[in-house]
Amino acid sequence: MQRPISITAISSISPIGNSADTVWKSYQDHQHYIEEKDGVLISQLSKSSKENIEHLRFSDSKYKALDDSVLYAIYSARNAMEQAQWKSKDSFGVNIGSSRGATQLFEAYHEDFLKEGKSKTLSSPTTTLGNISSWVAHDLQTQGPEISHSITCSTALHAMLNGIAWLNSGMSNKFLVGGSEASLTPFTIAQMQALKIYAKAKCHSERSEESYPCRALDLSKKENTMILGEGACMACLEIGETKNALALIKGIGYATEILEHNTSLSTDAKCFQRSMAMALGNLKPNDIDIIVTHTPGTIKGDLAEYNAIVKVFGNDHPALTTNKWKLGHTFGASGLLSVEMAIFMMQHQQFIPVPFVETKLPEHFNTIMVNAVGFGGNAVSIVLQKP
Repeated sequence: MQRPISITAISSISPIGNSADTVWKSYQDHQHYIEEKDGVLISQLSKSSKENIEHLRFSDSKYKALDDSVLYAIYSARNAMEQAQWKSKDSFGVNIGSSRGATQLFEAYHEDFLKEGKSKTLSSPTTTLGNISSWVAHDLQTQGPEISHSITCSTALHAMLNGIAWLNSGMSNKFLVGGSEASLTPFTIAQMQALKIYAKAKCHSERSEESYPCRALDLSKKENTMILGEGACMACLEIGETKNALALIKGIGYATEILEHNTSLSTDAKCFQRSMAMALGNLKPNDIDIIVTHTPGTIKGDLAEYNAIVKVFGNDHPALTTNKWKLGHTFGASGLLSVEMAIFMMQHQQFIPVPFVETKLPEHFNTIMVNAVGFGGNAVSIVLQKP
């Protein structure tokens, strides 16, 4: 880190809420927000959140043809910008990514193509990867740079890395970064099921404290339990230590493993070992109070990340937690949703545990590390500190 970076706002829309108050309230219970629909376990937006998105969709004729992934991003970006008190004249940059992009529209357009033998007029402009950042930049009327990318499940944290690089370069003073995912579509879920990493629907139709279908961070599980969720999360970054900072970014780390297979993650997640060590920088391992893990709920993925943590921090590692047991795996948005959880824990000085996993309780909440990784072994680690 050349200079400290302040997170001056963070906003999300996900199965656990669409405002800071509702999200924090959801984190304090032991309830998961996963349900069974048509024989498949998913974690989807609440009825009220969906109504907000539909209101946004029909608030402007140009927005009617947009994919949910774009609308989720616009919704949370507006709230983040308002929270940070940014104005369009600030000409801030925008970097928003997505692992899957416009899945709903793409599948619908492709189905039409198979039936009719021709494509609809807006099929290309509404499904390109750059669609999310460009529409958010248009909606917020910023004239700064706009960037889109897909780096699978670490997409949002890579957006944060890009924003930090732009700020440290002096080419921009403010950057909006985030990830958005609306991946609860038949084909997307079928892809995960084909990999045999998706949770099987059993008796989880009712939400209860005794039954947790996604066993993220449970190293004793005997089957894969990943479940898809949907949502978006945006953060406002500013150079230096600002008076209104929610958290300071004190360290960043990134690494990629050499591809050996399609998912490419070694048993001790060497990419995580390198990203976490890089993010620590001059900090000592015991300076980290909590690690918010990526742990998607798969047997190999969860264990590999844990093994990497032990390699870097030893057996007396920081307290571990995750939010995927509660809201599912939101692919490209997941990393920043983890950052939001970390910020809330520091703000409220309350640790949010995984109800079925034992971990030591931290005495304080000053410094938290957040991890994310995706297919291809592209790990990112971010160290956050309370202002």
